[in-house]
Amino acid sequence: QLRLVESGGGLVQPGGSLRLSCAAAGLTMDYYAIGWFRQAPGKEREGVSCISPKGTTTNYLDSAKGRFTISADNFKQTAYLQMYNLQPEDTGVYFCATKWAPWSTVRDLCYMATDEYDNWGQGTQVTVSS
Repeated sequence: QLRLVESGGGLVQPGGSLRLSCAAAGLTMDYYAIGWFRQAPGKEREGVSCISPKGTTTNYLDSAKGRFTISADNFKQTAYLQMYNLQPEDTGVYFCATKWAPWSTVRDLCYMATDEYDNWGQGTQVTVSS
């Protein structure tokens, strides 16, 4: 049974840092694209970052570029989102998600759209406030 569990959220002051983790069970991460998404109150869920199954391609929301870094440790079956210089507008529930993508033609691709993903974690709250 495929399961994703996020952790690492919390309350942080503006300018602070957090590292989110997404522990995966029931899958082989080498064959999945991984995305991080967030949803602020009253807003739609948006893609923050993604990484391809082979780890060769990453992508970021424009406001996250230069501040966030996505990575995946296939041995540990865990994906990470390192976030620096957090700002109040980064507040929201952060979700990780996976997309089954084992074919050689897509293993260098990643996706930022929510409807590309098949499986989702329960989310972890990030609050940036002074």
